[in-house]
Amino acid sequence: MVRLVAWNIRAGGGKRIGRIAAQIDKWEADVVGLCEFRATPPSRWLQEALAQRGLFYQITTADPEQPSANRLLVASRWPIGGIPLSASPRPTQLWLPVLVQAPQPFVLGAVYIPMAAFSGRRKYAFHRAILRIARRWDYGSALIAGDTNTGRIGIDEQSRAFSKESDDWMVGMERAGWRDAFRTLHGDQRTYTWYSPNAGNGFRLDQAFVNAELIPRLIAARYEWAPTLDGRRDAVSDHAALLIDLTD
Repeated sequence: MVRLVAWNIRAGGGKRIGRIAAQIDKWEADVVGLCEFRATPPSRWLQEALAQRGLFYQITTADPEQPSANRLLVASRWPIGGIPLSASPRPTQLWLPVLVQAPQPFVLGAVYIPMAAFSGRRKYAFHRAILRIARRWDYGSALIAGDTNTGRIGIDEQSRAFSKESDDWMVGMERAGWRDAFRTLHGDQRTYTWYSPNAGNGFRLDQAFVNAELIPRLIAARYEWAPTLDGRRDAVSDHAALLIDLTD
């Protein structure tokens, strides 16, 4: 079995970074795709901690010249390499497609669409770019996973927040042959990966879209929060992680 963990670690991890590393180890991840990874000391420490846990092969879009910018990290126990696509979403630092050279290779497209910086037209332009890539995909087995700050109207929200454009993008990915891993296995079950700190209402903002070549290998898709002794759901991160299991 191959386990992928896709997780928004929140603002580079900060003082929570030790607990983040321990939780990834507890989940026994073979590959991780982390959102809000940064070029700060805590994030760099996490890279070393992951390597010590067997995730030696790493690629990041974090920039030392903008250390506090939220970016992406992919770390794997197998060699990984970038995929040269003819067109990528912009900014390119929020999209990281890599070939994972597992016993049965696959491509992971790690993605992060920040809510605050990506409102309106910029967000929808990013969506359209991802959808164009999905429709023209010719690189074999693949999944696109991360924090999209997007969901389906009604089913992925406790209160109305998602736009028609966001909903259309989710539908478009399905029609392009990229199935929502969680929905494929759990139907219309309601679950939320982030809760508003003010109103406390939940949203499923984190997804993995699996293409037709990889769907037969999909075993499990579930969300888990990093537990703490005091019972706080968001003490380690304000997002639940998405765990994807594939046959090897």
